[in-house]
Amino acid sequence: MHNRVPALFLACLVFSSAGCGPAERRKDAAAATGGNPDAGVAAIVRYGCGSCHTIPGVPGASGLVGPPLAGVGKRLYIAGMLSNTPDNLMHWVQHPTSVNPKTLMPELGVTFQDAKDIAALFYSLK
Repeated sequence: MHNRVPALFLACLVFSSAGCGPAERRKDAAAATGGNPDAGVAAIVRYGCGSCHTIPGVPGASGLVGPPLAGVGKRLYIAGMLSNTPDNLMHWVQHPTSVNPKTLMPELGVTFQDAKDIAALFYSLK
């Protein structure tokens, strides 16, 4: 989980998407995660993530309990603890309490495919 490659991954993802439009960002995010950003939107709605988070492009996702998730793909860390890599983001989405037992983020039973799709959406956000 905690590997040292994230800075290089992030630099490649951010710089490869710099100046690119949404379609290019979505393609890059899908390639990096193996997920589908559109399916990520649907998964976020199904799991109710928007009741706690504000997430651009997700209908009704205007929660104020957790942090806003715009630009999460550009952040260096996930949950302030994990290097921002696709594997770590997917792990956090699926099992937040295994990373931080005191987190308010609940275990929602997110499937592996849904975690890949959610990660693809997050990395596609500007």
